[in-house]
Amino acid sequence: MYLVTCCSTVDLSEEHLRERGIRCLPFHYELDGTSYLDDFGKTVPLDRFYDAMRNGAETKTSQININEYLEFFKGILDEGYDILHIAFSSGLSGSINSANNAAAMLLEDYPDRKIVIVDSLSASAGHGIVVDYAADMLAEGLSLEEAAARVEARKLHAHGWFFTTTLKYLVRGGRVSKAAGLIGDTLGICPLLNINSEGHLIPREKIRTKKKVMAALISRMLQVAEGGADYDGPCHICHSDCIEDANAVIALIEENFPNLRGKVQLHEVGAIIGSHTGPGTIGAFFWGQENTI
Repeated sequence: MYLVTCCSTVDLSEEHLRERGIRCLPFHYELDGTSYLDDFGKTVPLDRFYDAMRNGAETKTSQININEYLEFFKGILDEGYDILHIAFSSGLSGSINSANNAAAMLLEDYPDRKIVIVDSLSASAGHGIVVDYAADMLAEGLSLEEAAARVEARKLHAHGWFFTTTLKYLVRGGRVSKAAGLIGDTLGICPLLNINSEGHLIPREKIRTKKKVMAALISRMLQVAEGGADYDGPCHICHSDCIEDANAVIALIEENFPNLRGKVQLHEVGAIIGSHTGPGTIGAFFWGQENTI
């Protein structure tokens, strides 16, 4: 028997992960110099976190270290389970290196056991749908090796498209120059970004006005979703304290994709991703054509 595990960067709810039997290990962040665990907003509610960012609070994130992975994985091994761990994108964090090193160390002490680490090459609920897919494979009775192979083959079909209503936080994170950020905010530029095939967050279009960037996101989804407008898989929307914009995007998605598997699932962007994107960010996540860009 094995368990599926992940990092807190999946931006799915604690309840959802618990219901699916997925174990989660939290990242860390700092808010104005105070360190916190990324604990689904229990210690610092996410609305308070984003209000602090709007008011100028400094945020930093730190990856999960090897000792934390050792303790986390060892506890599961001691329960009698092997592990299929779906890691946060290596294009955005070096945390997977600590996971791999911890797994190698533990397997010296547990030579008959298995720990398989898969790089999701995704973030937020894009990471989340890859984790959910791994849980589906477990539920279907696939062996750990079979499930890991399926996840590896499927992960580049997980799409994540984002837009933000301000360039301020992308400037702070070094993804946009200060000059471009000033001009962009003056002109009302809302960049459309995606996670590329190497797991990096890449700006794709500079679009004026929120209404137009929402339409551009839908256009991209129509182009790349499996089956186009006939897409019948799951869709997740994540937002960083901009629920009205999130609901507007959901309405557009449900209008353009009538065959979705259930309703669009709505989540909050957690503190780790949100530290870099800031408030006012929307992400759409779904299964699509293999991501080659």
